[in-house]
Amino acid sequence: MTIKRGRGRALGLSLLLLVTWNGISRAQSEATPRTQIVLLGTGTPLPDLDHSGPCTAIVVNGTPYLVDFGAGLVRQALAARKKGVRGLDTVNLRIGFLTHLHSDHTLGFPDIILTPWVMGRKEPLEVYGPPGTSDMAEHILKAYEADIKIRNMNIERSNTSGYKVNVHEIQPGVVYRDRNVTVTAFAVHHGKWAHAYGYRFETPDRTIVISGDTSPDAAILDNCHGCDVLIHEVYTQASFDMVSPQWKQYRLASHTSSKELAEIATKAKPGLLILYHRANPGCDQARAEECREAGSEEQLLKEIRQGYKGKVVAGHDLEIY
Repeated sequence: MTIKRGRGRALGLSLLLLVTWNGISRAQSEATPRTQIVLLGTGTPLPDLDHSGPCTAIVVNGTPYLVDFGAGLVRQALAARKKGVRGLDTVNLRIGFLTHLHSDHTLGFPDIILTPWVMGRKEPLEVYGPPGTSDMAEHILKAYEADIKIRNMNIERSNTSGYKVNVHEIQPGVVYRDRNVTVTAFAVHHGKWAHAYGYRFETPDRTIVISGDTSPDAAILDNCHGCDVLIHEVYTQASFDMVSPQWKQYRLASHTSSKELAEIATKAKPGLLILYHRANPGCDQARAEECREAGSEEQLLKEIRQGYKGKVVAGHDLEIY
């Protein structure tokens, strides 16, 4: 009887511990923040059926934070939603950060203002970007003034708040903070743009740095220094050797080569390096096939791996990390 009671107590204690542990595990699982990186667009100014305009979504606990508004971003967000990223429902798109105001990074600005509103978003869009962002938003709303008026008059009866835009023109430093994320903007060099930024996202379980368009910049090192993920633009050295002196000067002032990025990543030591906005501007169309090979993904990864031994991938649209 004693042994049986002991076994019973032991079994009861085991069951209690198991139930308690499972309860703790479930509670921890439910409480543990989950950060997803969704590459909505990895493209460049060139029209490309496989690469939409530049836009990266950082989704934390179901809340999306978008970096850049490339062409097609709302439809790409819907495609990612269908892949299981619940936070990217159209009406949830309401917080965004612009690296700079080049057209390929902003062609989706009218889309993210108006489409989620038409679909039922009630909150104004919150946009953080460089000086000039406010003027851009104002002119977009002016251009669509008739559309907004008609939608609010007819049977559609769209709400009168979801199309509005609150622009926050920022300087380097912490620009946004909520319970999910702290976002720090840092200045980078991108040709003649007076204001171009990269962003550092600190979530409860990840630190992510996005370069934006930039030539090699120490700010990347300062903000990554062992970050979990570095998302960086790049061009191939092989294609650089094929362009004119003028285009070489442009690339040196505006973008980062594979060799330069390998050096940056070796010092920054990210857990994962994601290559995006892979451009090779200035290639002579008379040598289009040769230029394509010189700028190919295979060539890029080969060049990066010659100087960088860490984990690296070439990002593609709708990939989730």
